[in-house]
Amino acid sequence: MSPPSSSSKPAVSSPASRPPDWHTLDAGAVAERAATDLDRGLAAQEAAARLLRDGPNQLREKPPRSVLRMLADQFGDFMILVLMAAAVVSGIVGDLKDTLAIVVIVLLNALIGFVQEARAERAMAALKKMAATSAAVIRAGERQNLPAHELVVGDLVHLEAGNVVPADLRLVDAAQMKLDESLLTGEAVTVEKSAQHLPAADAPLGDRRNMAFKGTTVTNGRARGVVVATGMATEIGRIAGLLDSTEDMKTPLQKRLTGFGKRLGLAVLAICAVIFAVGLLRGEPVVLMFLTAVSLAVAAIPEALPAVVTISLALGARKMVRQNALIRRLPAVETLGSVTCICTDKTGTLTQNRMRVEEISTAVSTLRQGSEAPALEPWSSLFAALALSNDASRDHNGMTTGDPTEVALYLAALEAGHDKRELEVAAARVFELPFDSERKRMTTVHRQPSFFLAFTKGAPESVLPLCSAALGPGGEQPLDREAVLETARRMAERGLRVLAVARRHWPALPAAEDSHRLEDGLVLIGLVGLIDPPRPEARDAVMQCRSAGITPVMITGDHAATALAIARDLGIASGEDRAVTGAELAAMDDEAFRRLVPQVKVYARVDPAQKIRIVEALQARGEYVAMTGDGVNDAPALKRADIGVAMGKGGTDVAREASSLVLLDDNFATIVGAVREGRRIFDNIRKFIRFAMSGNSAEIWVIFLAPFLGLPIPLLPIHILWINLLTDGLPGLALAAEPAERGIMRRPPRPPAESIFAHGMWQHIVWVGLAIAGVTLFAQAWAIQSGSAHWQTMVFTVLTLSQMAHVLAIRSETESLFRLGLFSNPLLLGAVLLTFLLQMATIYLPFLNPVFSTQPLSWQELLFCLLLSAVVFAVVEVEKWMVRRGWLYQT
Repeated sequence: MSPPSSSSKPAVSSPASRPPDWHTLDAGAVAERAATDLDRGLAAQEAAARLLRDGPNQLREKPPRSVLRMLADQFGDFMILVLMAAAVVSGIVGDLKDTLAIVVIVLLNALIGFVQEARAERAMAALKKMAATSAAVIRAGERQNLPAHELVVGDLVHLEAGNVVPADLRLVDAAQMKLDESLLTGEAVTVEKSAQHLPAADAPLGDRRNMAFKGTTVTNGRARGVVVATGMATEIGRIAGLLDSTEDMKTPLQKRLTGFGKRLGLAVLAICAVIFAVGLLRGEPVVLMFLTAVSLAVAAIPEALPAVVTISLALGARKMVRQNALIRRLPAVETLGSVTCICTDKTGTLTQNRMRVEEISTAVSTLRQGSEAPALEPWSSLFAALALSNDASRDHNGMTTGDPTEVALYLAALEAGHDKRELEVAAARVFELPFDSERKRMTTVHRQPSFFLAFTKGAPESVLPLCSAALGPGGEQPLDREAVLETARRMAERGLRVLAVARRHWPALPAAEDSHRLEDGLVLIGLVGLIDPPRPEARDAVMQCRSAGITPVMITGDHAATALAIARDLGIASGEDRAVTGAELAAMDDEAFRRLVPQVKVYARVDPAQKIRIVEALQARGEYVAMTGDGVNDAPALKRADIGVAMGKGGTDVAREASSLVLLDDNFATIVGAVREGRRIFDNIRKFIRFAMSGNSAEIWVIFLAPFLGLPIPLLPIHILWINLLTDGLPGLALAAEPAERGIMRRPPRPPAESIFAHGMWQHIVWVGLAIAGVTLFAQAWAIQSGSAHWQTMVFTVLTLSQMAHVLAIRSETESLFRLGLFSNPLLLGAVLLTFLLQMATIYLPFLNPVFSTQPLSWQELLFCLLLSAVVFAVVEVEKWMVRRGWLYQT
């Protein structure tokens, strides 16, 4: 049979429009639809024409943004624009040091943002690396190795163990073929493949046993398949498309600071305009009022805020690395503190991604994992069967390799004292009937001194009908088939994968044509239940999530019974909960699903697009969602979630590049520490805003209220800028090192829509600003009334030291400083002391007096300034006492 010519062939569906039901077609129909020859493949000319028409077998990438564009985008934020304007204003006033500080801060933030975006651009490149580099293809009847990107629909591809599948294939021939599809489906068990067509057009991805998907790995056997999709039309290409089309989500911190910056900038401009106008109406010099107004504008904008945020996040990220959590995007540290729901993959995240024998049942009794195996029958025969009828092997280093199920059976037999290598000396394998998906069983025959011993293992529904007896302590006994099936059903309900093991003695080996007789008249030895066991620390991590008000949700490609059993074992689901499958999810409209989503804790057999739909449904209900995962199938949802958490050890490059946080130890429990750190950092950012805005508002109140009280302008522009530099500088930055408050993990997550000024913060800023302004104006009035020539220096000193008293008092929103301990944040204490010394230098160092227009104070005047400043500390401590008693700021 010759391949069809390009002139006579029927039309071929392009990858973009290929039908989704290749698995329902038989081999002849596949060849007809793909217009290919199942023996000779495509002609070279036809392959070249299709390559020209459909394009290379590669994942499409967006043209990367230029370096200049990425850098320019860092300066588009409103807060950054305000800071740049402040730098210009500060330069006009003449304070080049303040201008330089602002410019450095802006450039630092731009550099960090640029690095983060450059990393994000690598996600698509990581997907591309997973594609096979070459493929064994038959063209014009000749086998040849071609670059994988040259494959086209209709190409005939050979697969062998160890190959990475180069495109989506419809298998037309398969021999003992097994694929590792965990990257796409999340299942730990390798998948048996066949060439038979399937009747169900809507079969889930994991059930399409006659398909081989691009990027998956051949673990056993060989096969031949027709390329039915290339490039972006493959399943991995669809994932790439989802990842490419999914927009990056802004973190809660970014949203809050954007709104805060806009409101602050407008308010500052309005206030400064009013102060300028009032000063002119009072007859103040125009130049003085202009300098005062623009100085206030610079002072009122906390230009250290982006630096404090960056430093807080950077310190938190460094601390988290020591706890095996690597932050890829700094704002993600804070986002963890807002998370209300963690959508976690099962395989490799909550479980160990390896199979283990959990339970064995025989006619005598049931043996569970960890129990000592009896040395009597039928246990002896059962473990001998698990060892001998097994393709796993162990090297000289003690490493066991093979199919995960076979490895689990091998190790169970070895732990029971049945070493395969020793048993094979007296019971060599002489024949086998390999496992296939139709029979759902395999049989091996072993030579004994006077007979042949056949072992059969497979699905209970396949093996039990072939059994006529069961093996007991005294030999064969009657088989209660219904009781055995009931036992198998109960094991399956607990999430176990159940295998039945049987045997038969043969005096002579049957002829090859009668090999099917090997599986007749069997004697059942027992049932074996396997499971991918949970991680030991996962259960405690789930409990800690719940105590922190975070709801864990399992999303997996595994079977519903297995997923639900693991979820119940870990405490994610209760006995009343049920698993929602991908098929059920596909049948629901968005409105119905959004009503159901709060009750669902387990999703099974879902595809990548459905993972995104789940995340979006939760977000639509106001949840802040973290998505954990390790496979290619997780990448789009990792990117769509408010924060993506990837596994660093067992995860893929794709998942890591699409995530914000990488767990270096693949430990679900590490997320709990990350949440704690995120909450601490957000608390500290709130403390800085509370401190900076209270002080800045005090400066505005002092300038604004003095004329209405009949007092002269209290401060010069240099005083305002100096206070701003001192108070928003070292003490503000030192708040980033404040330890976590007690009970931080016993309070619920912050509501996603909650204002950064919630829980009494804006009230605190208003009244403390007025309090600082009050003691400052009192100092001015008292000094003027008493005839002191140092009144302006006293105002300058009280305003500075009052803010130092304030920063010590707000180290906690509720606890007293005396309970926290003065030395529990040595960085802040050192910053306050340094600020005090610098302020004293402006007063008592003669060469600085003309620069700051100050005069040395007497010790009585200095003591008076210190006492007035201490009033602020006292009133804030009273406020916290009232909060602890429930009298203030209750929500």
